[in-house]
Amino acid sequence: MIKILEDPLDNNALKKGDKSKRETDMAENITLTTEFILTGFTSHQELQIPLFILFLVIYLITIISNIGLVILISIEPRLHSPMYLFLGNLAFMDAFCSCAVTPKMLMNFFSKDRMISLHQCMSQFYFFCFSETSDTFLLAAMAYDRYVAICNPLHYPIIMSKKLCIQMITGSLVTGNLHSMIHVGFLFRLTFF
Repeated sequence: MIKILEDPLDNNALKKGDKSKRETDMAENITLTTEFILTGFTSHQELQIPLFILFLVIYLITIISNIGLVILISIEPRLHSPMYLFLGNLAFMDAFCSCAVTPKMLMNFFSKDRMISLHQCMSQFYFFCFSETSDTFLLAAMAYDRYVAICNPLHYPIIMSKKLCIQMITGSLVTGNLHSMIHVGFLFRLTFF
C-alpha cells in the first residue's frame, strides 16, 4: 500500500517532538523493488537469433569440454596425480560458472517477460561468485603445486600428498562459499527502489 503524504514536513508534529510519526509515514511511502528487468542485447531484434546461436554454441562447447575433462581424469588411473586432481576440479568449477549465468541469458533472448526476481538474482549472483572465487583459490593451489614440483622435485610426493590436495580443494570451496555468502548477505541489506 502506498500512502501519499499531504504535508511531509508537518511543523506542528516537529514542534511537539513527534518525529517518529513523520518517519513512519515516510517509510510507508516507499515502494521496494522485488523484480529486475534484464536488458542485455534486446534492443537489436535482428541480432537475437545469431547471438543466441553463438552463445549456445559457446555454452555447449564449454560444458562438454569441461565435463569431458572431469570424466577423463576420473576414469584414467594415470591421471590421478595432484596436478590433474586440481585441473579436474578447476574444469568442474568452470562448467558450474557457465551454468550459473548462461541459461537465463539464453532464455531471455526470446522471452517477452525479461524479469528476474530479487531472490533469483541473488541466487544467480551467489553461484557465480562462489564458482569464480573457488576458481581463484584453486588456481593458487595449482600454483603452489607447480612451485613444489619445480623447486623440490625429490620431496614432491611427500609434500603434495593426497590428503593435502583434498584439504586445499576443500579449503578453496569453503572459502568460495564464505566469500559469496558475505556478498549476498550485504546485498540483501540493500534496498532497491
